[in-house]
Amino acid sequence: MPRKKKRLTSAFGAPVGDDQNSLTAGARGPVLMQDAHLLEKLAHFDRERIPERVVHAKGAGAHGYFEVTADVTRWTKAKFLNQAGKKTEVFARFSTVGGERGSADAARDPRGFAVKFYTEEGNYDLVGNNTPVFFIRDPLKFADFIHTQKRNPATNCPDPDMFWDFLSLTPESIHQVTILFSDRGTPATFRNMNGYSSHTYKWYNAQGEYFWVQYHFKTDQGIKNLTRQQAEVMKGKDPDHATRDLYEAIARGEHPSWTLEMQILTPEQAQDFRWDILDITKVWPHGEVPPVKIGKLVLNRNPVNYFAEVEQAAFCPGNLVPGIGISPDKMLQARVFSYHDTHLHRLGPNYHLIPINAPKRAPETSYQRDGFMRVDDGGGSGPNYWPNSFGGPAPDPSALEPPFAVEGYADRYPYQFPNDDFVQAGNLYRKVMTARDRSNLVGNIVDHLGNAQKRIQLRQTALFYKADQEYGSRVAKGLGLSLAEVKRLAAVSDQKRAKATAA
Repeated sequence: MPRKKKRLTSAFGAPVGDDQNSLTAGARGPVLMQDAHLLEKLAHFDRERIPERVVHAKGAGAHGYFEVTADVTRWTKAKFLNQAGKKTEVFARFSTVGGERGSADAARDPRGFAVKFYTEEGNYDLVGNNTPVFFIRDPLKFADFIHTQKRNPATNCPDPDMFWDFLSLTPESIHQVTILFSDRGTPATFRNMNGYSSHTYKWYNAQGEYFWVQYHFKTDQGIKNLTRQQAEVMKGKDPDHATRDLYEAIARGEHPSWTLEMQILTPEQAQDFRWDILDITKVWPHGEVPPVKIGKLVLNRNPVNYFAEVEQAAFCPGNLVPGIGISPDKMLQARVFSYHDTHLHRLGPNYHLIPINAPKRAPETSYQRDGFMRVDDGGGSGPNYWPNSFGGPAPDPSALEPPFAVEGYADRYPYQFPNDDFVQAGNLYRKVMTARDRSNLVGNIVDHLGNAQKRIQLRQTALFYKADQEYGSRVAKGLGLSLAEVKRLAAVSDQKRAKATAA
């Protein structure tokens, strides 16, 4: 007798109607703050671990500088970017995403790539990864996704069934899964990997014009990865190899650097662009949007104290400066809330006063007061409210962003952009990877997916087949699966999608 399905509810027992799509203004956003279900999920998720970070728990960091190498004033009025040759002090942190603080640096996992710029207009944080895309495009799925990458709640061990069950039921993940299970999923060192904003951001200039942009930090040391076999050896030989490598390289005077390239689209170009610029599961192909080199990131000084500088470093995509803004990307908008919220939980309401996080060139002048660990004069005897007539700091209208149009009914919209989640993953397999890359990719997938239940193997392999028939066929062969059954499941998936589109 089939079991009766349990109804999903909020923390207070109210039924949840949709757990896949955030409440947005129109199909493409932005996300609405009235989405109580999304806020409840993210706020609870941020507080699941004490005291380490829920994600990006293990990391390494270093100080350095960013130097502008090109004129970008036609696109942004950000002062730290307003002149070629200008240098800005930075702190960068690299990390693994899913593992705990004691996990191995060689784990198959995306790598965090975060940079804090101490600008004259306040701190600007750029929070990205070493991959240009991500697994999901709606923040309502984020806590669930991370749960599947952690430990089984019963066994407290990593669980391939959890891992692949979610991904095989989330086809938008296929692009990132293909990258993760290539050798790019195990970078040799933090110095030998790129960094990407992944999200689309808004740049705006002094004339009030705005542009959509993506950041690409290209390593000057060259890309270098570990094979699955090399990574397994390294996990046992030196679990901290990448952390050690970064520190020792800087200590030797071998200062790692990255060239910053920007992809830039006008609003008009974005309107007619074949890919959804707000979908973090997609890239902007370089042939369609050629990158522009604008600067150099150099790391030249190690931390004096790991806890004070690396462990307490707190990055948030909401830390912006005039000239740089947020796009309606749903994932990015939720991160603006979630990162700040988790820092409040992990480090306290005054985490912005911790030296590594405090602005160096534009001291805080606000009306925020008191709270745990307030160790300065707390604003002194000045007013703690606005407006006031006692000379307190006043808003500066020149810091306002140019507007962009938002319209639509408030609803939970399924993804509607007219392109395919499988095209870019297939192009990556066919056109970018070498024969050796493809062989390693298939071997890595078979080694990991082979530990999941057969029904999950079939479902996931059907997604690989939809991206590229050879790709799926080779995975099926490696797992000993029926190719006919894989093809059938892929066809059923296509039929379901066609019906959903027609509806």
